[in-house]
Amino acid sequence: MTITRRLRSARGLLGTLAATSAAHLGAIATGASVLQAATKPALMPLLAAHTLARAERTPKLLTAALAASTGGDVLLQVGGDTAFLAGMGSFAAAHVCYVTMFVKRGALNDHRRTVLVAAAYAAAWATLVSQLWPGLGDLKIPVAAYSLLLASTAVTSAGLGWRTGLGGALFLLSDTLIATQLAGWRELPGHGFWIMATYIVAQYLLAVGTLHAQTADASGTEPAGARTGLGAPVHSAGR
Repeated sequence: MTITRRLRSARGLLGTLAATSAAHLGAIATGASVLQAATKPALMPLLAAHTLARAERTPKLLTAALAASTGGDVLLQVGGDTAFLAGMGSFAAAHVCYVTMFVKRGALNDHRRTVLVAAAYAAAWATLVSQLWPGLGDLKIPVAAYSLLLASTAVTSAGLGWRTGLGGALFLLSDTLIATQLAGWRELPGHGFWIMATYIVAQYLLAVGTLHAQTADASGTEPAGARTGLGAPVHSAGR
């Protein structure tokens, strides 16, 4: 496939992803449950297809993270405790892929920045978990373990660029909104809408930011781990 055809295909897939995302968010806003169920499993495969078309060599770990996220999205639609825990496990696998990929690309090379970002996220994690803990019931340990992986994605994503850093922060925000549901906190107006909106944007920024970093490395314009970036818990029935 020529570069022109590949980029045309990538733009078409991005347009399809945008349209599907808009349909899904609209379905949440209007309570169209059938449309929600139909569009949600297509989101991450469309993003994966976009990245594969956009780059000559898409990192395998990125594709694996999006595949695991797809599994999580599907499992969380099934309902029930077993499917929920399996979905959480699938998203945990996605975060392992993200963290591994970011570290391999030099996200932790700037040690001073890494310590500062990690300290900020550690404080946020400890505060949030302590506030949510009384309402989590039997999910206390799974949520705590998963949220550590999520925070690790946020920390490592910050070292690869502003796109991935913002993506990691939004992923944390999305899952924090879900965690408040699990703990029985009062929900925001349009709670489910904001959960999915931040999730979709987060995944897009993590994926596209990774491709931008890969291109910068290939051209030698920026050394890995030396980019400026933003740094910044849990999937449930909210997604």
